[in-house]
Amino acid sequence: MNPLPESAIQQLFEHARTPKAWQNKEVEPALLVQLYNLVKLAPTSGNCQPGRFAFLTHVVSKEKLRSALSTGNVDNALSAPVIAIIAQDPLFYEELPRLYPEAELRSWYAEDIPFAEETASRNSTLQGGYFIMAARALGLDVWPMSGFDNSMVDSLFFEEQGWHSNLLLCLGYAKQDQQDERLPRLEFEDACLML
Repeated sequence: MNPLPESAIQQLFEHARTPKAWQNKEVEPALLVQLYNLVKLAPTSGNCQPGRFAFLTHVVSKEKLRSALSTGNVDNALSAPVIAIIAQDPLFYEELPRLYPEAELRSWYAEDIPFAEETASRNSTLQGGYFIMAARALGLDVWPMSGFDNSMVDSLFFEEQGWHSNLLLCLGYAKQDQQDERLPRLEFEDACLML
């Protein structure tokens, strides 16, 4: 595999910022389909793909979320063109006979629910990270959020499916004049070991 051009690395990492304000510009539904079609290609443990995604695009759907948001997140979240709920399916293992037919993995999880829950949480979080990078690759800005009531989101949006919310990602196009300088990051020697 060849390295990406420097311009792509800059778009994905160096120039990307968490938006402070959004342009009044719609995110086309076809772009959300394209986004998911990239996210689904990323690896997960045993191809388990527990991530499930709900795109709140209509004002009614976003307003329904209001009561579940932490106070400091309401304005930025509800002004975003799209709010994606990154969730996990606790019964993801029911799809494994189709997703990983070479081995009998379903029973690993069906017979050990704590292991299944841990796997679903880890891998849906991983899929959320892929989601951020895929969105940036498609030219979208992303504002990740964990300040919300998961139980309330689950009851508002996933009662029928039984999914569990993990994190929220606001999507759209940032107002460029609202971008701040990046906050400090730990240096390699502060965060890494070479063993």
